[in-house]
Amino acid sequence: MIRLENVSKRFPSGQDALSGLDLSVEKGEMVFVTGHSGAGKSTLLRLIALIDRPTSGQVIVDGKNTNRVRRRKIPAYRRHIGMVFQDHKLLYDRTVGDNVALPLIIAGVNRRDTNKRVRAALEQVGLLHKEARNPEHLSAGEQQRVGIARAIVTRPKLLIADEPTGNLDPDLSLEVMRVFRRFNEFGVTLLIASHDIDLIDKLGCRRISLNEGRLEKDSHSGFEEEAFLIEGREEPEWR
Repeated sequence: MIRLENVSKRFPSGQDALSGLDLSVEKGEMVFVTGHSGAGKSTLLRLIALIDRPTSGQVIVDGKNTNRVRRRKIPAYRRHIGMVFQDHKLLYDRTVGDNVALPLIIAGVNRRDTNKRVRAALEQVGLLHKEARNPEHLSAGEQQRVGIARAIVTRPKLLIADEPTGNLDPDLSLEVMRVFRRFNEFGVTLLIASHDIDLIDKLGCRRISLNEGRLEKDSHSGFEEEAFLIEGREEPEWR
């Protein structure tokens, strides 16, 4: 699903955010990216989302070499990628439902299908009953789940998240990770940047550690299924 080949990213200031990075994430994996502040976690996600481009090397996502994606084709490329941010990036002059619907409206999906998919996405994150609320009246954890619903409403193959639990307490952080795990169970590939090592260790999944833009450690292990037991395997409507 994701392959980086000798990727480097140097900013105009001369700072090297990534240096000769080789990395591969298979379809259907759930992988965490860790490292100190400035290690290159966010830069890695920005390259995958085509918010930035590498200075050198190749970033290949779902068979597409991002170096060959023209600027006018970037919106179409991003329709297959869900993005979750630490600060939610919600619009507070719109309802929860309207926030989740925004990517579908931009993509030109008709109103009937939009309404159906919005409700299915909100149901997946446990917020269907707050569809008509304004985001400012929600808790931090609920706002983050709205952001997740917006990210998956387009039915992405890949979901990337940059410090999605950075502002949440441990219980809410675990709740958000359970939501991610549910999506992963239905085949969505996830790449999550996080500094919460204790939480990641509890999950027992693959962890990639960056240090000054270079790959420092890549650990593979399976999830602790008991901690993330999901009732049933029926394909959800949002897929």
